[in-house]
Amino acid sequence: MCRPALSLGTPKFVNPDFAVIHAPLSLLPVPYPRARFELAQKVQPLFNSLVDAVAADEAYLEAVLRPAAAHDAFTARLLALLAASRPARRGLAAAGREVALGVHRSDYMLDAPSGKFLQVELNTIASSFGCLSALMTRLHGYTASRVEGLLDLARLPPNPAIEDIPDAIAAAAAASGHQEAGGVVVMVVQPGERNAYDQQWIQLQLWERHRLRTVRLTLGDIGSGAVELEGAGAGASGTARLRGGRREPVCVFYFRAGYTPGDYPGEAEWAARELIERSDAAKCPTVAYQLAGTKKVQQDLASPGVLERFVPQPADAALLREFFAGLWSLDAADLAADAGGAAAAVADAVARSGEGYVLKPQREGGGNNLYGEELAAALRAGGEGLSAFILMQRILPPPNRSVLVRNGQWAEGETLSELGVYGTFVRHGSKVLLNKQSGHLVRTKTSSSNEGGVAAGFAVLDSPYLVD
Repeated sequence: MCRPALSLGTPKFVNPDFAVIHAPLSLLPVPYPRARFELAQKVQPLFNSLVDAVAADEAYLEAVLRPAAAHDAFTARLLALLAASRPARRGLAAAGREVALGVHRSDYMLDAPSGKFLQVELNTIASSFGCLSALMTRLHGYTASRVEGLLDLARLPPNPAIEDIPDAIAAAAAASGHQEAGGVVVMVVQPGERNAYDQQWIQLQLWERHRLRTVRLTLGDIGSGAVELEGAGAGASGTARLRGGRREPVCVFYFRAGYTPGDYPGEAEWAARELIERSDAAKCPTVAYQLAGTKKVQQDLASPGVLERFVPQPADAALLREFFAGLWSLDAADLAADAGGAAAAVADAVARSGEGYVLKPQREGGGNNLYGEELAAALRAGGEGLSAFILMQRILPPPNRSVLVRNGQWAEGETLSELGVYGTFVRHGSKVLLNKQSGHLVRTKTSSSNEGGVAAGFAVLDSPYLVD
C-alpha cells in the first residue's frame, strides 16, 4: 500500500519539562498481508496453552534455565523463588484454589525473504500498550472517516484489547473466590511509572465493566507492609489482604513491573514477590509463567521434538513452528555437540561480523540485545557466560514510509514495524475458563533503530492495514 500524504505544517512545538503528552504515534497505519495477520490471530490461543503447559512443568524450567542461571543472577533468583514457593502452589492446587491468569503478547516481524511472520518473543509479564493500541486503531479509523478516500475502514481490523484484558482479569478475580468479600485487584507498578495512562484504562474498565477496584502498589510498597499474608504457615499459601482499613482481600495481582533486575533493588522487593507467589490470589503472571516466557525457553522449544512434548496435536505443533525463527543455544555442551547447528551458526555469525543475527540475554523491556560487530566480538570471546544468551536469526521486515509524531513534533522517514498479538487465558484448577486472541499492537520505528520499545523511546504506536 502506498500511504497517501497529508498536508503538515513545519513542526514548531517545544516539549515542556513537565507535561502530559500524547503517546508517540504514526500518522497512518502500516500495511500487512491479511492472510498472514489472520494466521497470527488464529495461533494465539495455542501460544496461550503452550505457556500454561510449560509453566506447569517446573522440572523442565529448572533444567533448561540452570545453565543460564549460573551466569545470570536475575534468572537464578527467579528460579530460587520458583522453588521456595512450590509448597504453596501445590497446596492451592490440592485445595482446588489454583487460578492461572495469562495476559500474553506474541511479537512478530514480517520476514521479507520468507513472507512469514516470525516470532521475536513471547511476552508473559507486563505485556503493555493493549489499551493504547486499541485507541490507536480508533484514531486511525477516525482519520479515515474525516479524509475521504484516504483509507478503507474495512481494512482496519477490530482491536478488542481494551475490553478483553480487563475482562480476563475480572474472570480470574471471580474465580479466586474473594470478589464477593470486597476483593481488589492490585496492579504492581514501577515507581515513577511513565506509562500510567495505558494502565489507567485497565483500571477504568475493571470498575465500569465489573465494579472491581484497583489499587496501585510497587513491590517496595508491598515489601514495606502495604499487603499482609493471612493464615499462611511455613511455606504455605494464605490470603493477601490490604493493610489497615477494611483489610480487603486481594483477588488478583496484575504485574506491570517485576520483569527487570532494577525492579528489585533490595530484599524487600524479593520478599514482596514471594508473598505474592504464596498468596491464594490469581497472579498475572506467576513466577513459572514468567520463566516460561524467557528467551532460553523460547529457544529450547524450537529444538527438535521439544515443542511436541507440550503440544499433543501434531497439526497444532506444526502451525506453531511456522512462526519460529532460527534459534540456537549457546550452552557449552550444545556448542560442543553442535546441537541444532549451534556451532555452525556461531561460526557463521562471527564470519559475517554479526550480520543476520541477534544475541539476546534473558531480559525484557528493550535495549538489551547485541548486534553487528558487538555481537561477533562477544561470540569470539566465548566463555561459559554465553549460556546466559541465545543466538537468533535476524528477521528482515520490508521497509515502509511513515510520518512519526512524538512530543508534538513530526518526522517522515523509512520505517520498520513489529506486530504484537495479545492473548488472554484463565484456568481454575483443571478447567480452562478463557483462552482467546485479544487484540493487537503495532510498533513502528525508524529503519536505523535496532530496538523497538515504545516506552523505551525507540518506537511509536501504529495500526495494521490489511491488504489482500
